[in-house]
Amino acid sequence: MKKNEKNNPLDNFNANDVAAFGNNIFGLPFEENNAKLLLMPVPWEVTVSYSSGTAKGPDAIFDASMQVDLYDAILPNAWQQGIFMQKPSKVLAKTSNNLRKEVEQYIDGLQRGKSNSSTPKKVNKACAEMNDFVENETEKLIAQNKLVGLIGGDHSTPLGFIRALGKHHKDFGVLQIDAHCDLRNAYEGFQYSHASIMYNVLKEVKSVKKLVQVGIRDYCEEEMNLISSSKKVKTFFDKELKQMDYDGESWKAICDKIVAELPNKVYISFDIDGLDPKLCPNTGTPVAGGLEFEQAVYLMETILAANKKIIGFDLNEVAPGKDEWDANVGARMLFKMCHLILKSNA
Repeated sequence: MKKNEKNNPLDNFNANDVAAFGNNIFGLPFEENNAKLLLMPVPWEVTVSYSSGTAKGPDAIFDASMQVDLYDAILPNAWQQGIFMQKPSKVLAKTSNNLRKEVEQYIDGLQRGKSNSSTPKKVNKACAEMNDFVENETEKLIAQNKLVGLIGGDHSTPLGFIRALGKHHKDFGVLQIDAHCDLRNAYEGFQYSHASIMYNVLKEVKSVKKLVQVGIRDYCEEEMNLISSSKKVKTFFDKELKQMDYDGESWKAICDKIVAELPNKVYISFDIDGLDPKLCPNTGTPVAGGLEFEQAVYLMETILAANKKIIGFDLNEVAPGKDEWDANVGARMLFKMCHLILKSNA
């Protein structure tokens, strides 16, 4: 954004000051109409199968973002193009909260050998409506030539967004940073489970030509069979990444291999549990192992270094605990991802 532009929101903004009360995410002074990147929060965690709390992730990330300094030595001033976070949908949040209680009872019943057969039908309908809402809202933003990032919520939330991107891009790949494959078919009877997001992406979004998974370390036989039989899926298991590291291969060389598997347009789907759980101890399903913060950032920076274009992203499964640690890490990862997509589309 040019400094001499009329009504420039940066005219009276000092990036070195404390975040001003009343400003938007990261303390920035932008509005939806003058921001290039819009962040859509989706406070939804209906199908979470272990610990809950991720529906509160968007609000917690917003609050923690006020402590993020804006200067980035690698990508200075990219934020000046404008970042704005929309308000979470109260309807989605209420529906998620109400259904979550029923799902907890249903999962408890499954574990005890008893279940309410009406619950999956009700949940599948609500999740389908959530997906349609996200698809319609993000499609409107894309039509306005806005860049879009989605903040969950659980990892089921970006399906509608990826569908919307599929209408505008004929060929793109998904880079999934995650502890889990998320390739289960209707896990626990839920068609749109957080554990089924990539299964549904491959099934429903034909524009996705390649799924590249990084950091995977918790998966089932069904998922392994799908990976082994599909030419569209390339998985870099966490154990393999560690083995390459132990054998003396540089992280740069490893990242080059990963990014080489992706087409020229890339969507990043980031489940925070792809990181070492010391960075996200309150996420729903933490797993030992995973990436360090800067490893994940370097991997995403490699997309730009390879002259590939980031067309969208999501950040999911950030669940606040008693302190702000998870949200703090989430906010800082979000800021990096915002900078990367802005730089990629400058």
